[in-house]
Amino acid sequence: MLKLKNNHLLKNSNNQSRTIFLKFCYFSLALLLFSCKSDAPKSDNTSKTIETETKTTVVATTSKRVVFFGDSLTAGYGLDDVENAFPGFIQQKIDSLGLKYIVVNSGISGETTSGGKNRIDWVLNQKPDVFILELGANDGLRGVNLSETKNNLQFIVDAVKTKYPDTKIVLAGMQIPPNMGQDYTSEFKNIFPDLAKKNNLTLVPFLLENVGGIPSLNQSDGIHPTKEGHKILASNVWEVLLPVLK
Repeated sequence: MLKLKNNHLLKNSNNQSRTIFLKFCYFSLALLLFSCKSDAPKSDNTSKTIETETKTTVVATTSKRVVFFGDSLTAGYGLDDVENAFPGFIQQKIDSLGLKYIVVNSGISGETTSGGKNRIDWVLNQKPDVFILELGANDGLRGVNLSETKNNLQFIVDAVKTKYPDTKIVLAGMQIPPNMGQDYTSEFKNIFPDLAKKNNLTLVPFLLENVGGIPSLNQSDGIHPTKEGHKILASNVWEVLLPVLK
């Protein structure tokens, strides 16, 4: 008997809960309809907001892209902030002159010309208007066959020209210590002006000019520049890049 009474009370409780829930649903629906009506006059403001956002997007997309494709020098290895790498300082120089270019840093520490060859198609999705090629240093330090390095760099240049014939290419020249012998060192140095001449590229004669071998401008490894060193790298690049941007 007690069990039946409890079941009866439970059913009544469930019925009351359903009734309260239905009333809550009706109330919520009414509130939603009321809110929709009260929001109707604001449609003009909404359209204005969308229009403003569209205009902002259009302005942003009118900026051209300068893509830096390189190794740890471009990536800013060892620095607290990638903006302190030389491409970041290039962006500051661009902004100071009001030029409509956005710098894209596509540097990867440890990258070789072979690695660059393998990822060039992906990087070209950035649709560069100016392409800065800074690769080869790791090849030289590892004693990679010089013809392989040169062929890989040529492959990258060809890939850019094929996909974007109007893109301007700047090649950053590099030199290495004579650890691999004088012949290797000299031939390595000549790769960059030779490629620049053959492909009609703008050449930065030596990216690490006035930085390489100077302890105060390099980190403890003696290879990667400090923030102050990167400022000088930026000046070395800017000297030949500015006429290209203008």
